[in-house]
Amino acid sequence: MPLNRLSVVVTRRLPEVVETRLTELFDVRLRDDDLPMTRAELIDAMQTADVLVPTVTDTIDAGMIGQAGDRLKLIASFGAGFDHIDVATAMQRNILVSNTPGVVTEDTADMVLALMLGVTRRIPEGLSMMQAGAWTGWAPTALLGGRLGGRRLGILGMGRIGQAVARRASAFGMQIHYHNRKRLRPDVEEALQATYWESLDQMVARMDVISVNCPHTPSSFHLMNARRLKLMKPSAVIVNTSRGEVIDEAALTRMLKAGELAGAGLDVYEHGTEVNPDLRDQPNVVLLPHMGSATEEGRVEMGEKVIINIKTFADGHRPPDRVLPSML
Repeated sequence: MPLNRLSVVVTRRLPEVVETRLTELFDVRLRDDDLPMTRAELIDAMQTADVLVPTVTDTIDAGMIGQAGDRLKLIASFGAGFDHIDVATAMQRNILVSNTPGVVTEDTADMVLALMLGVTRRIPEGLSMMQAGAWTGWAPTALLGGRLGGRRLGILGMGRIGQAVARRASAFGMQIHYHNRKRLRPDVEEALQATYWESLDQMVARMDVISVNCPHTPSSFHLMNARRLKLMKPSAVIVNTSRGEVIDEAALTRMLKAGELAGAGLDVYEHGTEVNPDLRDQPNVVLLPHMGSATEEGRVEMGEKVIINIKTFADGHRPPDRVLPSML
């Protein structure tokens, strides 16, 4: 399929350098604003394009794929996650799906440590005090937090990001523990100085900090449910930069309000932008607006992967980052 005849629809604004390159290579329809497309707009795009470039905020379900036109042959998602796309239905319709894995690893791992520090060192409380002009000077017992060094970190999900978190946390003097669907190779465990826990319950009960780094799948929905959250020590902190659905947000909020957990650092939420208002009122909670991968470098790399996936498809080959239903 000649590149200059390939019709591509992009659902959100992308970095300018990415949009420029897409325009040079394909017949592209870009967004004038950065508002999400409506369901009707997405369906229209799927009926008229060869390639759809959605983001992780665009839900592409079976009903929408069923209304896609015969032209649509590739959904080249901008982002590592793909649980927002019904991959199995797309495959039944002979529509390929690709994503952009590996790009967000280092940026997200940086944010995990930022959230850990934000919660344990009470950085937002200090920031608010300064911005309000309420600081009256240093005091020996003011805003006392706790150091990361010596704390036991339990990583839930030891893939690329989990391992990057482990390397950073080791530099802070933390003890590394993890739970994963599959145990790492002995040489990887040794390099990370990581201890494997087959039982998630047992690991959770013994950690000072829990970092959630696993994807959202049917088996990981509410993996940190009310029962498991209650296993955590009252002095423990939980951080989530993965998927909000992995934690029972209502149960977490109740425990934080009751003082049954020391704090939480969240970059993702169970119901998207509808954040539990009680979370905002807790001084021991750091909330970020899904900033884990928000670096200029990372977003440009995502775009480059999208372009490679589309070009490879246009050349008659399978996209290198093809997603299959078995990966869910």
